[in-house]
Formats: sequence, C-alpha cells, structure tokens
Amino acid sequence: MPELLQFLLSGITVGAVYALVALGFTIIYNASDVVNFAQGEFVMLGGMITVFSHAAGLPLPLAALIAIAATAAVGVALNKLAIEPARGAPVVSLIIITIGASIFIRGATQLVFDKQIHRFPAFSGDRPIAVGGATILPQSLWVIAGALAVFFGLWLFFTRTLTGRAVLATANNRIAAQLVGINTNYVMTLSFAMSAAIGALAGVLVTPITMTSYDVGLALALKGFAAAMLGGMGNPKGALAGGLLLGLLEAMTAGYVSSQYKDAAAFVVILAVLFAMPQGLFGRKSTDRV
Repeated sequence: MPELLQFLLSGITVGAVYALVALGFTIIYNASDVVNFAQGEFVMLGGMITVFSHAAGLPLPLAALIAIAATAAVGVALNKLAIEPARGAPVVSLIIITIGASIFIRGATQLVFDKQIHRFPAFSGDRPIAVGGATILPQSLWVIAGALAVFFGLWLFFTRTLTGRAVLATANNRIAAQLVGINTNYVMTLSFAMSAAIGALAGVLVTPITMTSYDVGLALALKGFAAAMLGGMGNPKGALAGGLLLGLLEAMTAGYVSSQYKDAAAFVVILAVLFAMPQGLFGRKSTDRV
C-alpha cells in the first residue's frame, strides 16, 4: 500500500506539471486554433531565468516574477514577430513556425546561458512530508497548488469575463469577432502572454524538483500536447484531467513495469483513446453540414 501511494503522489506531481503545459496549449488554441510547440520552451525559460537571476543575488520571489514577466514578453514577441505576420496562412504553416521558434529559443538560451543542469532552492525546504507511509516533497505541493490555481483562474477567465469570451469568439470566427468590435490582435497578444507566463510558472515551480537546462522544453512540450489531446484540446478541464492522468500512467508504468517504457506506454494509451474518442475525454463532438 505505501508503494502504491508513493507512485500516486509522484504521478500527481508530474501530472500537475503536464497539466500546466497543457493549459498553456489550451489558451493559444482557443484564441487561434494553433498548437504552439514552443510552449515547452516557455517552461524552460521560466526555470533558467529564475536560476540565473537568483544566482545574481536577487531574492527568489523577485527572480521568479522577473522570469515570468520576461517569458511573457518572449511570448508576445513570438506572436508579433512570427505569428501575426503569417496571419491567414494555413494552420499547418503556423504550427511549423512555432516549431521553428522552439528551436530558435532553445539555441538562444544555450548561447545566453549555458548547457549545464541547474536548480535553485525549494520554496519550503527539501524535507519530505510523510503521508500514510509514503513521502512527498513540499515543493510538490507547490506544483499541485499552482496547477489547480491556474485551472480555476482560467475557468473563471473564460466563463466569467468579457475578455475570456472574446478569446473564445475569436477562435470560433475571427471575422465575426472583428465585426462585433473585438480587437482580435489584442486577444492574440494577450493569449500568447498568458500562455508564456503559465509555462514560466510551471518552470519556476518544478525546477527545484527536476532541475532544468536549455534542452528540457522539447519533452515537456510533447507531454503537454499529449495531455491536452487526451483531455480534449481547447478544454481547460480536459487539460487538467489529461495532465494528471498522463502523470499517473507514467508513474504506474515506471513503478510496476520499467522506467524505460513509461513514455511508450503513455503514448500508446493516448493513441488508443484518440482512436476511440478523437475529441479527447472532455472535447466536444462536432458535426459538419455537407
């Protein structure tokens, strides 16, 4: 029983990180129908900028805030310099642009910082907390709380605010949104800034546990995308559920089978779910008139 509980706690922690990345995917997808594969690099930037800002002598909370703000600025730059000029291009072309942006950010980070693995001190120390015979790090609680806070914040944003509804309207029909007075360029800029900030927050929260380096973004982007697809792309509830399910699946596979197979097992199950439910677990079914 303690062994199972330990795997569950580990899975929830990892799944919360995947959920944060998936929530970043959800915001941009809801605004533009574009899958932003640079989302993993936002997570990496959050961790790396915090590491070097803290090493320069800044208090950790201030370093984290600077990292989140700087990463949000990178997200805005990505939209203004790469996505906005290509407006009207096929969605596949925009996705390729985000892949190129991911490669560029990774290379620039390698040059500006370094290739080493880094971490900074945990927010509440590294002493494990005993839970029913298992243990969990205090930082893991920060990760889980962060994922839940972002989820509820986005739920309120999309369902209770005019700006959130403007994001959904822009995704549904950009031209119609413009006709009713919605500033779609502002919506896109805001969406990229929020997505980048959420990614950076994930990087800040998880770096004391997993450490970070310039090349961690690719794997996180793939896992976050898988979580978003599993839950239903564009659905914040699906992003949270998909991330947690993916994390639990990986933890169970690593614990009871082998850590070498955890990635393969996760993607096999996701493919099986998508074959049976192409819209994901919480996605809406759509019909087209012909």
